[in-house]
Amino acid sequence: MKFKYILGFILAATFLFSCQPKQDKTISKEAATEQNDSFDYLSEQFADIKILRYQIPGFEQLTMQQKKYVYFLGQAGLAGRDIMYDQNYRHNLKIRRALENIYAKFEGDKSTADWKHFETYLKRVWFANGIHHHYANDKFIPEFSKDYLTSLIEATQTNLQGEALDVMFSQEDAKKVNLNLEKGLIKGSAINFYGQNVTAEDVDAYYTAMKVDKDQPVEKGLNTKLIKENGVLKEKVWKSGGMYGAAIDQIIYWLEMAKEVTENDAQAKGLELLIAYYQTGDLKTWDQYNIVWATAIKGDIDYINGFIEVYNDPKGYKGSYESVVQIKDFEMSEKMAALANNAQWFEDNSTLDPSHKKKNVVGVSYKTVNVAAEAGDSSPSTPIGINLPNNNWIREQHGSKSVSLGNIIHAYANAGSTGRLKEFAYDEEEIKCEEEYGQLADKLHTALHEVIGHASGQLNPGVGTPKETMKNYASTLEEARADLVGLYYLPDEKLVEIGISPDAKLIGKAAFDGYIRNGLMTQLIRLNLGDDIEEAHMRNRQLVAAWAMEKGNADQVIEKVTRDGKTYFKINDYGKLRDLFGELLKEIQRIKSEGDFESGKALVENYGVKVDQEIHKEVLDRNSQFKSAPYSGFINPTLVAKKDENGVIVDIIVEQPESFAAQMLQYAEDFTTLPDEN
Repeated sequence: MKFKYILGFILAATFLFSCQPKQDKTISKEAATEQNDSFDYLSEQFADIKILRYQIPGFEQLTMQQKKYVYFLGQAGLAGRDIMYDQNYRHNLKIRRALENIYAKFEGDKSTADWKHFETYLKRVWFANGIHHHYANDKFIPEFSKDYLTSLIEATQTNLQGEALDVMFSQEDAKKVNLNLEKGLIKGSAINFYGQNVTAEDVDAYYTAMKVDKDQPVEKGLNTKLIKENGVLKEKVWKSGGMYGAAIDQIIYWLEMAKEVTENDAQAKGLELLIAYYQTGDLKTWDQYNIVWATAIKGDIDYINGFIEVYNDPKGYKGSYESVVQIKDFEMSEKMAALANNAQWFEDNSTLDPSHKKKNVVGVSYKTVNVAAEAGDSSPSTPIGINLPNNNWIREQHGSKSVSLGNIIHAYANAGSTGRLKEFAYDEEEIKCEEEYGQLADKLHTALHEVIGHASGQLNPGVGTPKETMKNYASTLEEARADLVGLYYLPDEKLVEIGISPDAKLIGKAAFDGYIRNGLMTQLIRLNLGDDIEEAHMRNRQLVAAWAMEKGNADQVIEKVTRDGKTYFKINDYGKLRDLFGELLKEIQRIKSEGDFESGKALVENYGVKVDQEIHKEVLDRNSQFKSAPYSGFINPTLVAKKDENGVIVDIIVEQPESFAAQMLQYAEDFTTLPDEN
């Protein structure tokens, strides 16, 4: 499960109390962000995207063996890069490669507006791993004509024709992931997880009929494409010798190299099982791997690699390819492990119905890490927190790992400006408080969301998995549940007691104000006027904020204030708001525990989907003064293997790429593993 909650870097917090700095006995901002702040984090900006850079603190302190381990794992991740493009849309690879060929070979006039629009379009494709927006899911509309592109194709002898060319300019396949039932979850989605003649009813029937162990169920359909041939449904498995086999063979090659330089036997065993899974496609092997991976907590290096998150599948079965390689942040991990050590306390003291609480929260490990490499679904747009594995029975019986991506959070925090903060904050007190406590509040909320939130709660006996019972609403409800756990506990003195929060009230207020303002207003800068909210994390945030606004209306817990023609949301009673968060948390857990689809649907549809159009227009108008783009992502530092005359690696050094385009073209040259059509 990924956490993409980055509100504190563009939003602000309102406090009722004075925001005079207090002595922090625990985590200071300096300790939390000890990196080279003369570093130039911003690389470039185009369309609605900022491209940032990040550092890898601690890399130089690694041993040579550890550096090789990081390098090989990073190469393994990049070897699967093409898979994500193809998963996102069946024509993505053909389109991307054609555009790259034009970009590299065109020798005509590059000063024209059309060429500039072409460059922007290509960069958007690179950023989104395809022709649909990485967050809004809408297809990009070129700002150049089809005739102009045809002239570029002819000038560079590029091969792009037929449907792949036409679809760039048509209304076909307009939405990558459609969650509107009326438009058809499969029919309305361009995602390449299902054959074009497969229906949502086919998917339901196929996976309902699939028999799995009821006590230890595998993640049905996680690593396959479901197709229909001659009226018969069957799965194309993503494995060596199967679909995506050429890329997977390269992943296996680098994982084999990594297995030779692991830090301990548990890591080696995990890689052995991951390789076996890629070789066979066997989901039981995937579960065995995840058990070993989740319980292998020793060592300074860790990674994520596989078909994992199901957000891109409107039916919630298919895992998108992703890879993250990470180095432990020793100081922060030691401090934040206090959360994991107290996981049972948080479960016992939550607002959940007693029958929905876990009696034994097993093995939640938490680390702050520094990213060394990312690929697939985690790049260029990256999460800031991750909690895995996703299979519920493994989490309950063997535990899970939660990580906060410290250097990514740090880069976000140091690449932004205070312009939007001053525009949308209610008053100067709020601005001051956000600047003092906002970044730490975000870090703590990420930790609570991942470590406690996703580990909390249990299903009633006999109730199916959330993807089966909640269907297309499962991801939104799970993210809302985890967010609510974090929000409920941020103002709790327990965080001060265990040494990770300097002031429960002020941290809680910072998070509450930022969350409400983001959920009701500022996240709307990411949408076109008139759009519904489609993305699961955005739906979850509006759901929580709008529900709390409505339920607290009688007591004016949250007040809508108009001043000088501008709208603000002011929290009048933080204690009552916390109670409301606890009430909603209890209800969402009940919905999941009981498999109450209709109640889950009602929550999402009534609070998370439709947008207040007057507020939306106002937000867009107020935001138009800012040049900073609403979305950010990263180019990766380049890990360069230095070899002696015999080809033996003698060092791994870190270099920053020249530009986003230079890195994307280098990746295309080094990691082209799949044909145009798969």
